[in-house]
Amino acid sequence: MASSTYLNPVYKDSINQKFREKRFKFFVEQLNKVKAEIPNRPVRILDIGGLEIYWERMNYLNTSDIHITLLNLEKVDTKSNNVISVKGNATNLSEYRDHEFDIVHSNSVIEHLYSRDNHKKMANEAMRVGKYYYVQTPNYWFFLEPHWIFPFFQWLPFGTRVFLTRHFNLGHYKKIPNKDAAKKLVSEINLITESEMKKLFPDGKIYREMFMGMTKSITSYRFPL
Repeated sequence: MASSTYLNPVYKDSINQKFREKRFKFFVEQLNKVKAEIPNRPVRILDIGGLEIYWERMNYLNTSDIHITLLNLEKVDTKSNNVISVKGNATNLSEYRDHEFDIVHSNSVIEHLYSRDNHKKMANEAMRVGKYYYVQTPNYWFFLEPHWIFPFFQWLPFGTRVFLTRHFNLGHYKKIPNKDAAKKLVSEINLITESEMKKLFPDGKIYREMFMGMTKSITSYRFPL
């Protein structure tokens, strides 16, 4: 298996999938607290940028105790009776009321929103429409950039990152010879530090995913005590 495949969470045997499974155990502990608060109906979860296969691998399809709304840039077909897909924008969830969902859940999405301003908009919307939330993102200070799978990539000058993107197959991406397209991709992804996550979610706690003594990713969360 190629190294980029081995790190790609789309594949069930990838390293990143194993990390997601470990994180999900922590999420389930928090989910069970929410279930205890509302024993007579399903827990309503909004998964921003989520995929049905993620919940399938965690054995949460066709269950009666949670209902999952997947929100992405485009609506997709779903197969489970407790999952629906909707088209939406993570930075503007005005179609939903305050606390319409019991939990807002998101894995590795907030860093894809181009700007710090959009990070803040998504954070504000997640805190508004969810009574509780769980928002994970790769750590800016971890040495291996998780999209290009290239050491220290996020710390290189913008022009260098564009050059590498144009001329090499790196991580999850095939090389993009077109300069404007390469610049667009590099501009899209801006990793976030723990201190920035604390500012984005001031009422949240931090769950750190560790690898070899280093913080690989950061999750800001708010759940019942």
